[in-house]
Amino acid sequence: MLRSSKSIIGLIRPMSQFGMLKGPISSYSQTTIIQDKIPTPVSEDELQNHFKEQAMIPYIDKEGERARKSSKIDAEETRKLLKALDVSKKDKINVFISKLLELDDNKEAVYGVLDAWVAEEKEFPIGRLKTALITLERKEKWHKVVQVIKWMLSKGQGITVGTYGQLIRALDMDNRVEEAKKLWVRKLSRDVDTVPWKVCEIIISVYHRNEMWEELATLYKKLEVHGRKVPDKYIAQKVADSYEKLGLVEEKECVMEKYKSLFIKTRGRYGRKQISKESLKSAVLEVSS
Repeated sequence: MLRSSKSIIGLIRPMSQFGMLKGPISSYSQTTIIQDKIPTPVSEDELQNHFKEQAMIPYIDKEGERARKSSKIDAEETRKLLKALDVSKKDKINVFISKLLELDDNKEAVYGVLDAWVAEEKEFPIGRLKTALITLERKEKWHKVVQVIKWMLSKGQGITVGTYGQLIRALDMDNRVEEAKKLWVRKLSRDVDTVPWKVCEIIISVYHRNEMWEELATLYKKLEVHGRKVPDKYIAQKVADSYEKLGLVEEKECVMEKYKSLFIKTRGRYGRKQISKESLKSAVLEVSS
């Protein structure tokens, strides 16, 4: 009997080596294997804790000296976490924005979080990225707005006139007016005949805010040459201010005369006629009498 058992074992071993033996798996083993494959749902707080644990990572510089760099995010670990865990898109964007707000203004850290966030997306999340930018602008985190837009452009995404206008405004608010001016000259100034007024207004406001009167007056002249008419009184007033600061009184008066209709409030924002307080008061008196 013992000899026959050894013979059977001798036959089983080579069969198992070639994958021919498929033995039963216990219910415990089956449960364990299934549970290992199913992502474990997590909350925003748990993701935040993971980010915080990764926020301080030591590294060795070129000279071999150990140092500690604050806010250096392990993008690969973050990518693996978001892939393995069952996290909704809403939670991802909330965690992403929260993490950006917590980070120092460190380019490598911000880029690391951005890379980790989009790593598992099937398509580039341009819409949600714009939502994040709006949040950063509301909180006046201009340096991060600049970093996020530059990262986005480096990926070949969002390359539009509007994006460049948004970056110009953020650079100005981040006290980097010369960089904002160079960006305008390099990317948009040659197409003043087609650049939307919304973007033109951004650079005009930059020039006005930083008292760059000559640049503002020169831009206005270029717009005039291409037949572009100022669309609202705020832009007209800024142009007039530039001529006044340059001592060009006649040019200022010409601008104010040309666009005087913009300063007369005949209609509201949505095309509705505005009624003055005096007219409303007289109307009420007539009804009461």
